[in-house]
Amino acid sequence: MSLAAQPILPSLRCERPQDADAVERLVLRAFGPGRFARAAERLREGRAPLLDLSIAAWDGRELVGSVRQWAVKVGATPAIFLGPIAVEAAYRSHGLGAALIEQACAAASGAGHAAIVLVGDMPFFGPLGFDPAPGVIMPGPVDQTRVLARALTPGADAVLKGPVVAT
Repeated sequence: MSLAAQPILPSLRCERPQDADAVERLVLRAFGPGRFARAAERLREGRAPLLDLSIAAWDGRELVGSVRQWAVKVGATPAIFLGPIAVEAAYRSHGLGAALIEQACAAASGAGHAAIVLVGDMPFFGPLGFDPAPGVIMPGPVDQTRVLARALTPGADAVLKGPVVAT
């Protein structure tokens, strides 16, 4: 048992329309301009995130973390596409990313969505309830081992088969 003080997480709340510029700046700092070349970006281009499912982390007046979610279909099945998730460097490795993901998943579940898909790393997302999704086909070149899903209702991940398209 560690006696070190655990960091206090910033406050988490749903993203608001006026947060958009701050979120974009944070994501640009986290991923750089190369993010626009990523296949996952094709699902986000020209669209607005679902603000009631997207979560922003604020430390006072500073945005220090964000995760966005988008409506998609996997084949004929409605789903949520999660990403990007971005956390300021000084706030990483303290549980903020996991807290953002958990709150985003809870928001999607509470809104009645059955499953979430993303492109990410199993060592981070696996402990958060995500599993490989071999039947989910992302647009563009993607390392298929990084395509993951989390069922929000029992068995929802079993029907996730086919290409992911924006809705």
